[in-house]
Amino acid sequence: MAITEQTQAIDRDIELLERAAEVAASMRLEVEKRIVGQREVIDEMLVALLANGHALLVGVPGLAKTLLVQTVADALDLEFSRIQFTPDLMPTDITGTEVIEEDRTTGRRVFRFVKGPVFANIVLADEINRTPPKTQAALLEAMQERAVTAAGETHTLPRPFFVLATQNPIEQEGTYPLPEAQLDRFMLELPIYYPSREEEEEVAMRTTGGTEQEVGSVITAQELIELQGLVRRIPVPPSLVSFAVHLARATRPGDEAASVTENYVSWGAGPRASQYLVLGAKARAASRGAAVPSYDDVRAVAPAVLAHRLVLNFEAEADGRTTRDVIEELLKESQGWT
Repeated sequence: MAITEQTQAIDRDIELLERAAEVAASMRLEVEKRIVGQREVIDEMLVALLANGHALLVGVPGLAKTLLVQTVADALDLEFSRIQFTPDLMPTDITGTEVIEEDRTTGRRVFRFVKGPVFANIVLADEINRTPPKTQAALLEAMQERAVTAAGETHTLPRPFFVLATQNPIEQEGTYPLPEAQLDRFMLELPIYYPSREEEEEVAMRTTGGTEQEVGSVITAQELIELQGLVRRIPVPPSLVSFAVHLARATRPGDEAASVTENYVSWGAGPRASQYLVLGAKARAASRGAAVPSYDDVRAVAPAVLAHRLVLNFEAEADGRTTRDVIEELLKESQGWT
């Protein structure tokens, strides 16, 4: 590449970095027109979007998980599709199915693939754990390969493509635990908590009035694809990559395990966690207009990246420890990294 072309590429990336920060700020403002509080969740969803990753929102019913995803979709100029997961939902209800059609000119019958609701830019998988694992698995290829295979033919999904799923706590009636392979496809797990008293009063005030705030679009599909490309190009110091890998490996019982892991973890995070720690740190840096991610960026995304990838043992259950408790202790043990 000539020097002039290199300079132009650098200038373009600087412009995109500024645009990423603008989009993040505008997205927060638009989403907050409908959603009260949940600022950390909104920021983490932005990280997933910029990193081209999927996100799983976990919380009890009534905490506006679905509304949050719909509002984010409204703020993006993208095609949106909602799938309500129920016990009787079939895999073809998600991916699509083949139908027989008759050619009126020749009289021949041919198969035609009718695309399912997964063929959209943003797919809301609502209450994903209320359907059996067989149907949940219909999303595996779509989430990983961004494609759907039917009758031996592969159909590419539109770009960009995100699955933003909501999940009820598994302790509730009528839920099925998501298999580890399914959970691992989600870049981030984002817990939704009850609002504070002040926030709940604001919710009650807003939602019982006669008007609803309109959410404006802040970015197009092509712009988002360009910002995702920028995130991939953001440089990362080798020491930061080492730190991310250290965190992931420290969750696995064995020679490199942290002490909290040895006590409470049966199964740790795989290599995909290392990738998402680095990618999430880069996306978080881009969202604030920073050219290089920091150790704090890795630490900030670590709970959302690692929490759903750990399987705790009986000791953890007996001591009342959660995966986020384990990750908090793990991050404390890693304070020596700078």
